[in-house]
Amino acid sequence: MYLSDEARATFDAMSEGINIIDTHGRIVFANKAYLGFLRKESKGLKEPVEGQFLTDVRPGARLPEVVKTGKPVLHVPRMEKENEVYFVNMYPILREGQVIGGISVVTFLKDAYDFQGELERYEKRNRQVLHRVNKANSARYTFDSIVAVSENVKAVKEMAQKAAKTDAAVLLSSESGTGKELYAQAIHNASSRGDAVFVTINCANFNTNTLESELFGYVEGAFTGAKKGGKIGLFEAANGGTLFLDEISEMDYSLQAKLLRAIQEGKIRPLGGIQEIDVDVRIITASNADLQAYIEKGKFRQDLYYRLSTFIISIPPLRKRREDIPALTDIILSELSRKLKRSITIDDGARQCLASYGWPGNVRELRNVLEFSAYMSENGIIVTDSLPDGILRQTGMGTEASLAQRVKIFEREEIRKLLKENGDDLAGKKLTARQLGISLATLYNKLKDI
Repeated sequence: MYLSDEARATFDAMSEGINIIDTHGRIVFANKAYLGFLRKESKGLKEPVEGQFLTDVRPGARLPEVVKTGKPVLHVPRMEKENEVYFVNMYPILREGQVIGGISVVTFLKDAYDFQGELERYEKRNRQVLHRVNKANSARYTFDSIVAVSENVKAVKEMAQKAAKTDAAVLLSSESGTGKELYAQAIHNASSRGDAVFVTINCANFNTNTLESELFGYVEGAFTGAKKGGKIGLFEAANGGTLFLDEISEMDYSLQAKLLRAIQEGKIRPLGGIQEIDVDVRIITASNADLQAYIEKGKFRQDLYYRLSTFIISIPPLRKRREDIPALTDIILSELSRKLKRSITIDDGARQCLASYGWPGNVRELRNVLEFSAYMSENGIIVTDSLPDGILRQTGMGTEASLAQRVKIFEREEIRKLLKENGDDLAGKKLTARQLGISLATLYNKLKDI
């Protein structure tokens, strides 16, 4: 885990003790306040502490447990020598939803006569620290990351850039694997909230009760099994930034009402809580499903839909943006070359096969196919035989391809080429049909398979 010089200087300027570890439990960083604390409490401390296992320096430390479980531990009181009282909050550090380390924030409460007021102040400070850490590991994609060779994707990218200049809600509608989170991160980074946090959650991964507690948090004792000290919700964690709700269609209907109120009022109430908390969050949602159909079936609230869909951005599936496939392929192969530490390229035959395939899994499937093929290529050059059998069969590029399959592929490529030359409007289609010697109706039937 890398910590910039700017972040180190920021943490060193704080009076709270800051300690960061990696997934192995080794200390990555300890600021001046934390080092001062260790020198008083740990006899025979070996310095520098960075690189040492935390449990060797502080036996019984609970931060490694937080890293292992991915769950924060809050409001842990401690009393050390000379009756010095302090409280510790411990959080996992996330990157793209994966735990990459942990951070503990130690607040020393000297002469804290107003305990509650002091607790509220340090809790606010802890959230600020957590925001700084997770910001560096959250939204890394920008509009420069979006490949837009085809005209339809250029139009979508332009619409997304316009949405980024506003604070309006955005609904990303597309098939699975088209890169909805990439667009969400790009919109966030190009917005006025780009310096704040980007928090994401997939609504399909949680049942109703769990999703509610994830979004809104809970207070201590809210339900059986609730953690001591409660838990901060993602709305509060994203305060000032962006909250991305993926697969919003899968949110339970009853929970949708609470989400609607939070968006309308800018307030949330944690489970079991009495007081409301003000939140300032930009909402971006995504759905693979047809939300209008869900509304008709009574599975999605129409009023919530209107709140979420100020900007509706429909990302084309890969089969509708075939001009982008070569550029996407080159980018993915460049990433794979860095990952595998060897040059990975692709020959013309394999490229033609990729261009002919239907890509039901979209860009995600393209990435998986190229990674598989990279492992299958002995000399680092992906050829047709390196590709998965399923793709070879469907594109007719395999050795067992029938004459009918080969004719169909040739026909499909000819239609695409002529439509690109003549235009995809009615006049262009009429000219294409005339050049092919078929009726316009026949052309439309063939276009269904393209």
